[in-house]
Amino acid sequence: MNILRKISSRLSKYSPLRFKQFLIKEGIQIGEGTYFQSPRTTTIDLTRPSLISIGKNCFFNNNFTALTHDWVAHVFINSGKDFVNSCGRITIGNNVSFGQNVTILKNVSIGDNCFIGANSIVTKNIPANSVAAGCPCRVIMSLDEYYKKRLLLCEAEALDYAKSIVERFGRKPEPKDFWEEFPLFVSGFEMDKYPNIPFRRQLEPIYDKYKSTHIAKYKNFDEFLNAAGI
Repeated sequence: MNILRKISSRLSKYSPLRFKQFLIKEGIQIGEGTYFQSPRTTTIDLTRPSLISIGKNCFFNNNFTALTHDWVAHVFINSGKDFVNSCGRITIGNNVSFGQNVTILKNVSIGDNCFIGANSIVTKNIPANSVAAGCPCRVIMSLDEYYKKRLLLCEAEALDYAKSIVERFGRKPEPKDFWEEFPLFVSGFEMDKYPNIPFRRQLEPIYDKYKSTHIAKYKNFDEFLNAAGI
């Protein structure tokens, strides 16, 4: 069992908070608000913790891996060549989120305000304010471009989700089903009418702004359901 597997085994029972505390204790730099979804499936290379820096408010999804070195020396020495070291920094900025099954290799820097899509292998630097994905990972579009794209698609997706609840479960959708789609039918001044929606948890730093300024497209939940044909 190699050292990374031993570490993963030790941490498999850690809570996200204890996992983060452990990484900091080992020497990895991690900012406030950063969260590891699944310590059990997260592999952080602790052989050289001083090479890893993680910013504030980052989100690490299931099966995340960060490697500051590789095992090419093993191949070198067994082919009759010299032992040659190989390592490099990993720097992750503030407000970076990762889809599932992402791997970051050595000598990679990811700028602030980035999203890295599922199943990506990050081998080169990703500039700030980018949406990137792939194997190898590459920039698909800017964060602003993706934001505008999501604004165009989010309503149709929410309405289709409402229809799927009726089709699959044979019941009328309830507001609590829409813990992510609520901006379409809940204005800021009406949040008290929907106690089963986790507004504060979802909105976090923009909660107060949303409460004071947001005006939903639909006047209420019934109007939203009517638009979905329910």
